[in-house]
Amino acid sequence: MDMGRADSFRTGSSARFAPTALPHGQLRLLAIDELSDPAFVADWERLVRSACEPNPFFEPWFLLPALRQWGGGERVRTKAWFHQGRLAGLLPVVRSAQYYGHVVTHAKGWLHTNAFCGVPLIAAGLEDAFWADLLTHFDRSARRALFLHLPQMPVEGPANAALERAIAARPRACYDVARESRALLTGETSAEAYLCAAMSAKKRKELRRQHNRLAEEGTLAFERLAGDEGLAGWIAEFLALEAAGWKGEAGSALASAPETRALFEQAMAGAAAAGRLERLALRLDGRAIAMLANFITAPGAYSFKTAFDEGYARFSPGMLLQLENLALLERPGIEWADSCAVEGHPMIERLWRDKRRMVSRNIAIGGPLRRALFRLLMAYETRSRST
Repeated sequence: MDMGRADSFRTGSSARFAPTALPHGQLRLLAIDELSDPAFVADWERLVRSACEPNPFFEPWFLLPALRQWGGGERVRTKAWFHQGRLAGLLPVVRSAQYYGHVVTHAKGWLHTNAFCGVPLIAAGLEDAFWADLLTHFDRSARRALFLHLPQMPVEGPANAALERAIAARPRACYDVARESRALLTGETSAEAYLCAAMSAKKRKELRRQHNRLAEEGTLAFERLAGDEGLAGWIAEFLALEAAGWKGEAGSALASAPETRALFEQAMAGAAAAGRLERLALRLDGRAIAMLANFITAPGAYSFKTAFDEGYARFSPGMLLQLENLALLERPGIEWADSCAVEGHPMIERLWRDKRRMVSRNIAIGGPLRRALFRLLMAYETRSRST
């Protein structure tokens, strides 16, 4: 086994995290200084290109800004898995004693409130080996953790299928903590044909009427941009538009906190530089009244953030912009788009008719005593399902 590449990242304060040999490869725990190393980033980007399924929230241009904002305070460590000397898996992990208001120490895949998918980056074809090694690692190094929590895993994806095989191969208790289904755009059809199938003729007529009435208010124009052309101004405009609405009043807008503002600014710039960004806007007399940022991560796409001017709500500008967003169906290399919206979202689920099922689950780790305690927790949390 080639130890060179894994050993080459032992720099800075996190050099104390030596590589761990596992049945199929090696595991390294990396802090942000090592993750930011240009040589590692190059390997990371190669992993992104070969991953079995895309997750923009774990790509360098998104994860590094997030770790700079919150990773230190939460003591996040990113587990980098090397197979035959090459980076073949990556998952940020944190150990926490807080579990739904109770003190239960556990390890978990790290997500923050603006990251919407928790599937690790895994090189295609190595999914089974990755999970076997990761679970073996937690069995050997459970420390105080009672279990491993994996949030927001796509149910139908190859990573989750491999995880289920790994759990069955060496049986261990596990259970679903939460399941949700969010709007998904998919289909081998044109945007026009999809709209006709998704909405009644009456509703399509109403949207045309709203579009025409909105056009009477001034010069109405649609904008679609890629790259970094005018990006700083576009970001500032989006932040102001979102903050002017209900999210601003609730204190949950991106601009409501310097950390989320910085994340958005840096991630958008990084996505543009990586060729991952698409920006849409509906403009009235040049001023944006609806805006949307997509992350393009073939074979999928993620609708990351959207905002609209609530003063024009009677014209449904957000929905009118989503009609233009149906062009994702016709984009080469894109097979589906994840809305990143909460289940039951009143607007997007009227248009995007398919569902992406996501699961968050707890998995037993460690030796017999720890697993016995885990079964007690599992019995308690699933008690209502058996009655």
